[in-house]
Amino acid sequence: MNRAQESSRLTGLDLNLFRVFDVVLQERSLTRAAEVLFLSQSAVSHALARLREQLGEPLFVREGRGVAPTPLAERLAPEIREALTLLQQAVHRTRQFEPGRDVVELAIAMNDELEPSLLPGLIERLRASAPKVRVASVRVERAKLERDLASGRLDLAIDVAQPTSAGLLHTPLLRDSFRVVSARRRKLDLAAYLAARHVTVSSRRTGLALEDLVLNRLGHQREIAVRCQHYEAACRIVAGSDLLLTMPRRHAEAIAASLGNHLLPMPLELPPLEIHLYWHRQTDLDPRGRWLREQLLALTKA
Repeated sequence: MNRAQESSRLTGLDLNLFRVFDVVLQERSLTRAAEVLFLSQSAVSHALARLREQLGEPLFVREGRGVAPTPLAERLAPEIREALTLLQQAVHRTRQFEPGRDVVELAIAMNDELEPSLLPGLIERLRASAPKVRVASVRVERAKLERDLASGRLDLAIDVAQPTSAGLLHTPLLRDSFRVVSARRRKLDLAAYLAARHVTVSSRRTGLALEDLVLNRLGHQREIAVRCQHYEAACRIVAGSDLLLTMPRRHAEAIAASLGNHLLPMPLELPPLEIHLYWHRQTDLDPRGRWLREQLLALTKA
């Protein structure tokens, strides 16, 4: 194909078609892509048909209830995503970023355990610069994290340190130690800790908590009397019993003390809990995303 023919193919090409292509590639579903783009499913199908006509080859094929990219789509994807990012950055550079004007809605994923200690202070800090901002705190879904951050469905995620793909960037947010929650003050050495009965928190039906893994490596074992899903419920159980609960210090200070419980030092050394911020590589230079990360980092260092 000569340059004249190539130029003819690109003349009048709607750049919005590439945005549709990018979201469909991330979601692998026309229905979910339509929700992200605030379009009808027929509009998404029509956009892909127009792009296919322009390129002369199909970009997606049916796979189960969704779609899968063709080899052509896989080859085009990295450069299309890079081009969209460059366009977005160019638009942002045309005006100075102002949080009060440019930040209207934010969606941040974080675990239940982090929300009580981080969200109240974050809301206060955000509204100081962006008083009309609407914030949604949602559960972290690790299987969908990269896709949700790339599509803009999430602005940022806060989670424990974990391996990531090349598309995700991250930085340490905070390190947390552990405390033992008790309904009464008591002297707690390792022998007393092991002799007590405990509450443990896990979303899984079975499996050892971090403190039990450490104890097992040291040749010790404790008795679990209650296994529940949330720390708030666990703290309430402790408040009305002689059971002990081991949990992250920040979260314990946020909810356990308000119930009249006491926070005691751990009688054995546990590895610290590392919490990181996660965002997508394509939003790394976006002023809005950079501002949001700065607010969280400043909050945990205050």
